[in-house]
Amino acid sequence: MRVELHRPLLAARIPAEGQETAVVANPEECAALARRFGLPAIHALTCRFRLRPAPGGAITADGHLRAELVQVCVVSAEEFPATVEEAFAVRFVPAGTECDDPDPEAVDEIPFADGRLDLGEAAAEQLALALDPYPRKPGADGDAPGRPVASSPFASLAARRRPS
Repeated sequence: MRVELHRPLLAARIPAEGQETAVVANPEECAALARRFGLPAIHALTCRFRLRPAPGGAITADGHLRAELVQVCVVSAEEFPATVEEAFAVRFVPAGTECDDPDPEAVDEIPFADGRLDLGEAAAEQLALALDPYPRKPGADGDAPGRPVASSPFASLAARRRPS
């Protein structure tokens, strides 16, 4: 399996007091991630992590992701620049120890093997989660200031109807 953004880190090297680290994607990695996510472009991606050892060999991470990218508007099909910025929390856990609890409010767990976390893939996954699945270019039809959005497909027809 090819990973577009690979930043391995040995869990054993994280000090008891924790550590901060950042993943910054280079232009080739940004291009590969853009292809992976079906985006016209990713110009920049930075993800900062605050890592702390936890019981059971787990590592907790608070993070902040920022990406400058290009999306395609679902209304107009036009490309437009966008900024994605998101704070997140995840828990890296040894493979096979993931919690089976389907609680959507629980902190996401990312399994790791051989004592190595992949902070690059974690950053890529956070970007995927932060992307708007239905991006709209500012000012796209229906977003124009002072212009009401039709409540049904027939609302605009009703507005054109002539009084008898």
